[in-house]
Amino acid sequence: MGLVIGIDVGGSTTKIVGVKQREIISPMFVKASDPVASLFGAFGKYIYNNQINLPDIEEIILTGVGSAFIDRPIYDLPTARTDEFLANGLGAKFTIDLENIIVVSMGTGTSFVKVQGENIEHIGGTGIGGGTLLGLSRLLLKTQNIDTIAELASQGSLNNIDLQIQDICSKALPGLPLDATASNFGKVDGNACPEDLASGIIHLVLRAIGQSAILSSLNSNIRDFVLIGNLTQLPQCKEIFSKIEEMYDVRFHIPQYSEYSTAIGAALAYQKRSGIEPIE
Repeated sequence: MGLVIGIDVGGSTTKIVGVKQREIISPMFVKASDPVASLFGAFGKYIYNNQINLPDIEEIILTGVGSAFIDRPIYDLPTARTDEFLANGLGAKFTIDLENIIVVSMGTGTSFVKVQGENIEHIGGTGIGGGTLLGLSRLLLKTQNIDTIAELASQGSLNNIDLQIQDICSKALPGLPLDATASNFGKVDGNACPEDLASGIIHLVLRAIGQSAILSSLNSNIRDFVLIGNLTQLPQCKEIFSKIEEMYDVRFHIPQYSEYSTAIGAALAYQKRSGIEPIE
């Protein structure tokens, strides 16, 4: 089998990865002003940087919301499209050796995909995600630079933003430690510093996602959740989800290449010969 290129096309960011005989080759991403420019910029940069000749490519598989803008083959190469939720499930399962998981795809919003063996099912989602984090940061911090937001948050204190159990109760409640959040932004005042606000925003978004993921599993016996998407790269991510693990007795996994998992899953959809629609 030749090289299969998986491309996850977002609104302005495209992620691309090559898969050959189940080996992941040089994931990368490119930003541009629109999905088509982002896709072709990513594809051109990828084949140039990796010295790939067009005849070496067996198939290009697109996924993501931006893939809807592509209605003909890329450079006359065999090109197909696959469902984003299927790609999420295949990509996450490839990197985590577990049969039963819920994939938590943290993009602009967040989707939940249940994987049980070979069965992959989209079970819902929430509008809270990276878009929420950036929108609140534009409003409260006057920036949408994710690195700046994360750096500010690392210097902030959540104690000055969130109302915690210890603020309203002298002892821990069943299943709720004293430092558990009773109300996001429940203690904030008009003089809060940017560092504290940034910490509050990141905790609000990631905790809301984590707790929504827990709720999505209530009708199953699944206790393992795989986190994918750009928000997995936030320095605060592991700490926040570790606390949720302790509270709910579950496990959150952040696999290698977590931000590229959907692109990887797109390429794997071709290898499985399932869920792909040729673009002709």
